[in-house]
Amino acid sequence: MEKFEWCLGKGKAGEKHKGVREIHPDRKEADEHINKALHNLDAMDELHRLGRFSDWVLSTAFYAMYHAALAVLYELGYESRNQECTFTMLEHFIDKKMINVEKEFVWIARGIGEIAAEKDAKTLREEFQYGVKTKAEAKIVGAKMKDARKFVQRMRVVIEELRSI
Repeated sequence: MEKFEWCLGKGKAGEKHKGVREIHPDRKEADEHINKALHNLDAMDELHRLGRFSDWVLSTAFYAMYHAALAVLYELGYESRNQECTFTMLEHFIDKKMINVEKEFVWIARGIGEIAAEKDAKTLREEFQYGVKTKAEAKIVGAKMKDARKFVQRMRVVIEELRSI
């Protein structure tokens, strides 16, 4: 709960806030974020097909998940400009039973709980984007690509469920 409140507090600090702000639900923005997530999945697949850019495959996998998460927030009426806050909000909405999704999906992206022993998508993205390594193990790349597809698809289902209420 502390982190949730912190994120909302950071969202009150002006137009270019660095947290989460409550807004009117925005179906159009949610759809655009889902489209961006799908675009990132396409980029991920193309980069993987080329066989030389596993570092960027990991980045696009993470950003596909991140944009799908943002889509859910916009559908619920929240704008986030902070990756950690985005996933904190998803967990909050899961806990409050506002969305019907397993926390494991958040853990896939953020690496919490049982999955913390493995490298999560955000950590891998940071390691390869800010570091100098350009090649990741094929096993890790394949797993994160699969995770990204599952995450995006699950968030699409969550949005459909929210719209049917």
